[in-house]
Amino acid sequence: MSDPGMIEGQRGIARIEAFSDGVIAIIITIMVLELKVPLAEGLEHLWQIWPVFIAYALSYVYVAIYWVNHHRLFSHARKAGNALIWANISLLFALSLIPFSTSYLGEHHFSQDAALLYLATLLLPSVTYTWLQRTIRISGDRSANAAAYHDATTRKGYAATAIYLAGFMLSFVSPWLGIACAALVATFWILPWGPLDRLFLRCDPPVGL
Repeated sequence: MSDPGMIEGQRGIARIEAFSDGVIAIIITIMVLELKVPLAEGLEHLWQIWPVFIAYALSYVYVAIYWVNHHRLFSHARKAGNALIWANISLLFALSLIPFSTSYLGEHHFSQDAALLYLATLLLPSVTYTWLQRTIRISGDRSANAAAYHDATTRKGYAATAIYLAGFMLSFVSPWLGIACAALVATFWILPWGPLDRLFLRCDPPVGL
C-alpha cells in the first residue's frame, strides 16, 4: 500500500511536468549539436550532411510529438505517486536515447544496422508512454472526456507500437522501409485531431483533441 505522505497533488504534478520539459529541451539541444558545420564552403559540402539533417528533422518531430502528448496526458493527472513518477522517469530515459540513435543513423547514412537501432529506440518510448498513460488513467481524472481521450490515444499508441515492430522487421529487407514506418507513425500523431484519428475512436472526439 502506498504511503499517503508520498502522494502529492497538483503541485507535485507541476514539478514533474517542469522537470520533463527541461529534459526534453536538453534532448533537442543535444540533437541539434550533432549538425556539424562543414569546414569547406559550398553547397556541395552542405549536401554531404543531408543524412544527418534528415535524421535530426525526423527525430525532432518525434520528440515534439511526445512533448505535446505528454502535456495533454498530464492535464488528466490528479496526483503524483511513486508509480507516476517512475513511469515518467522511464519515459524520459527512453527519450534520452534518441539523440544517440539519431546521430548514428545520420553518420552511417541510414544503413541497416543504424535503422534497426533507430527503430528500437523509437519503440522503447512508445512502450514506456503506454505505461505512463495507464498509470494516469488509473489515478487521474475519471470523467467521460478523460475516458474518451485515453481510449482513443491508447488504441493509437498500440497501432504505433505495431508499426514500429513491423518497421524493425522490414529494415532487414530495406532500411528505408523501416524509416518509412517511422515516418508513418509520425504522420498520424502530428496533428491533435485528424482523419486518421477516426480509425481509433468509436465516438465523438474528446474535448482537447
